[in-house]
Amino acid sequence: MHKQRWYNGAFYRIGELASIAKVSRRTIDYYTNLGLLHADRSKGNYRLYNDEALEALQFIEACKEMHIPLEEIKRKLEMKKQKEVKQVEMEKHIHSIGQQMKQLQHDISVLIPLIENLDGQQTKVLSEELTVESEWLMKFLPEFQRLVKFSN
Repeated sequence: MHKQRWYNGAFYRIGELASIAKVSRRTIDYYTNLGLLHADRSKGNYRLYNDEALEALQFIEACKEMHIPLEEIKRKLEMKKQKEVKQVEMEKHIHSIGQQMKQLQHDISVLIPLIENLDGQQTKVLSEELTVESEWLMKFLPEFQRLVKFSN
C-alpha cells in the first residue's frame, strides 16, 4: 500500500483508505458527499484523506454497528471537533445516549430468557463476545452518571 506523507500524518487516496478501513470506495464517496468525511485535493485532482479522516471513518463504522443514524453520527463527529460544546447540543447528545440505553435495556430483557435456554458452550461463546464491551461499559457508566447527576 502506498502511503505518502502529509503534514505530520499521512494521506491516503480513496482506494487506500477503503482498503485500510475495510469499506467500499462508494461508501467513502457517500460519506464525503454527506459531509461526514473531508478530503483535500492533490495537484492531480485526486482526493486525499488524512489520518483524521481515517479515524472519523472508523468511528462512523463503529456507530453504524450500533445502528446510530448518519445524522446522529454527523452530530457526534462535529461535537468531537469542537473544543467547547453548546449546552443545547450536549442536551441532545445526552438524550440520544439515554434513548440508546433504553433500547439496550429492552434488548437485554428480551435476550435474558433466550440465553437462559442455551447450553453451557453457547453461553460461553456469547460471554466471550460481550466481555470487552461490557467491561468498557461498566468502567465508564459510573463516571457518566456522576457527571450527569453533578450537572443537574
